[in-house]
Amino acid sequence: MRCYQKQITKEQSVLCTNNKTQHKLIIIKRQHNTIFMNTKRNIFWFAMFTLSAIWMTSCKGPADNKPGGPVPVNLYEVKQEEAVYYDQYPGNIIALNEVQLRSEVNGFITGIFFEEGQPVRKGQKLYVIEQSKFSAAYAQAEANMNIAKANLEKSKNDADRYNKLGDQGMATKQRVEYSETDFQNAKNQLASAEAELVRASTDLKHTTITAPFDGTIGISMVKMGAFIVAGQTQLNTISSDDPIAVDFVISEREISRFMELKQRKFNKNDSLFTIALPDKSIYPFSGEIELFDRAVDPQTGTLKVRLKFPNAKRMIRAGMSCNVRVLNRNPEKLTLIPYKAVTEQMGEFFVYVADKDTARQHKVTLGSPVNDKIIILNGLTAGELVVVDGVQKLKNGVAIQLAPPADPAQAPKK
Repeated sequence: MRCYQKQITKEQSVLCTNNKTQHKLIIIKRQHNTIFMNTKRNIFWFAMFTLSAIWMTSCKGPADNKPGGPVPVNLYEVKQEEAVYYDQYPGNIIALNEVQLRSEVNGFITGIFFEEGQPVRKGQKLYVIEQSKFSAAYAQAEANMNIAKANLEKSKNDADRYNKLGDQGMATKQRVEYSETDFQNAKNQLASAEAELVRASTDLKHTTITAPFDGTIGISMVKMGAFIVAGQTQLNTISSDDPIAVDFVISEREISRFMELKQRKFNKNDSLFTIALPDKSIYPFSGEIELFDRAVDPQTGTLKVRLKFPNAKRMIRAGMSCNVRVLNRNPEKLTLIPYKAVTEQMGEFFVYVADKDTARQHKVTLGSPVNDKIIILNGLTAGELVVVDGVQKLKNGVAIQLAPPADPAQAPKK
């Protein structure tokens, strides 16, 4: 290496060369500061390079997982079995008798004589409307009737007397006719007075509102002192509890079957008609068909059916929803598989069928559940092997590893 030195005013410059490279080194008079600044720059760029390398490495993400081979599954051989199950229909619990209480007279509420939400008996006093003006109207109507009776008696006596005088020639014919007319008018006035008394009596009775039948009364919609309008203001609602009804609809294709069920003699211990409550519990009492609706709905092709259930303990209330369960003893053998083998996608149901070492997705049509199994109406045939465990890991065409069947009594056919 050769170096050349050149004197300058403030700095010294040394030019060094070798065979391959040429470097220019500038030496500042304050050498210690120059070395410190160069060291800081080197540390800064080294740190930046290190952080960039770490960031680029992290952006690559984790290495892709390689497939782990065939998915291990358990299989179940499809077969046909005899099944006793329940057909289920959504239903609504209703009261056989229900009435909204409204007044037939105007006035202010002056008395409430029941506990809200409690049972009431037929004829029990519930509300009283201010009675003073209706009592006065009744008294006036009664007085008018008594006057009419007195006038009738007087007119009758006058008519009898003038008739006798007319027979003796002592009264003119015109006067006799007048007396007969007065008597007839008096009878009509009495009839009018009696009708007015009946109306006043009815209005007075309507100031006291009573329960029309045995049942349960709801929460009062008016309070003490409230003014009510005849025929408009709703006071409360009463509904019967025992027995209670359940309404549901059936297809027109099922009408003949339910007509036969209605002819069957009802047994209180029979489980032909039962209901599942919203908490999934089964109501402990069975019901019977009360009636069929008048006609099939032409728009939906369904017919409303009403069942009747005993409800002495008031375990169920009007307005609840339920599932009506109708016992079905099908004499034919049906295709059943474990319910856990079924998957749902966009409202459609599928199962995975083992095709040698591959899972194939089959669309199926479901029937009614039977314990932990489900009836398959379409989509499977007896002898096929369906996946019952490991379904969540499968897709159509995925390789599977045949494991022992879910039912030890069954072995997959090879």
